[in-house]
Amino acid sequence: MPEADFLPPEFRAPSRQDVAGFMMRWDQPLVVDGEVRECPACGAYRNWVVLCLRDDSVWLRCRAGHTAREPGLDAAWYNRHSGPADHWHPTLEDGLRHLGH
Repeated sequence: MPEADFLPPEFRAPSRQDVAGFMMRWDQPLVVDGEVRECPACGAYRNWVVLCLRDDSVWLRCRAGHTAREPGLDAAWYNRHSGPADHWHPTLEDGLRHLGH
């Protein structure tokens, strides 16, 4: 196809291979396999940032900044529960700030 058929680079969304992962807020308690997940470091059980990394692993980050892998969740779960990506951030810290963490 001719190059003119594609959007200019500034209007293209990054592909999954172009980003390290995706993140979303999850404010309510998170129930996995019938159990409410708690932060292993501080016991927090709500106000998570859920991270889905390029390797399809899912991580939970509490408000205090502790991060732990959640083996009971995967990229399919993340995709079912997240909305469309609406912002792109150059760093994890910028994304966390955008989400209020």
